[in-house]
Amino acid sequence: MKLHKIILSAALGVLLAACSNTVVTRNAPLEKAPENSREVPSINTSVALASNQDVEDGRSLLNVKSINVRVPRTLRVSEANLYFPKGDIVWREDPFGDRYAQVQTIVEDAITRGVSDLAGPVEVVLDVEVVKFHALSEKARYTVGGIHNMEFMISVLDAKTGEVLMSPRHWKSDLNAYGGQEALEAEAAGQTQKVRISDHLARAIHEELTLINGHENAKLGVIQAMHRL
Repeated sequence: MKLHKIILSAALGVLLAACSNTVVTRNAPLEKAPENSREVPSINTSVALASNQDVEDGRSLLNVKSINVRVPRTLRVSEANLYFPKGDIVWREDPFGDRYAQVQTIVEDAITRGVSDLAGPVEVVLDVEVVKFHALSEKARYTVGGIHNMEFMISVLDAKTGEVLMSPRHWKSDLNAYGGQEALEAEAAGQTQKVRISDHLARAIHEELTLINGHENAKLGVIQAMHRL
């Protein structure tokens, strides 16, 4: 089931609970509605929105109260300067150090930015576990380029009850990676790997939580498939 539909179900529960303490006047003409009444969206209206593939209405349903990002120490870090280093974490743009912590910061900051405008009635906790964070080695970065290959396990919990609204599911979000002259020009313009990956993840998580069909991973051809071997 798509996350949007799960969130919609939770939102309907919130709306139904609100109805017990609310004067509902949606069938009355607008100019005759009592001034002290609070309009509650009808269930039929919400369902109609959910069935409209062109409507981005998820942002009115969701409110991310906290984000948990984990980068398991069992993931393999590769510092090999190869075109396709074998490892779960390949990250070179920060100084040599704790790659787990560096990746956690990048993902945490990007997702926080991506959900910052969500202020709906369903308060949730977003739980994210990094499965793969595979950017480019130096050799690939300054020659052929490639794919920023990123995979996560994502689950959504009710912030108040801890109830699982969406069980952990595998979420992929890849981005084409510049190489050679294109990479140099991008860096000169401030579009470093970190900036591009961060902007991409912020946009992708926003789509995942608001669009009816969620975020769709880009289809980037043969190189993308090679990164997933």
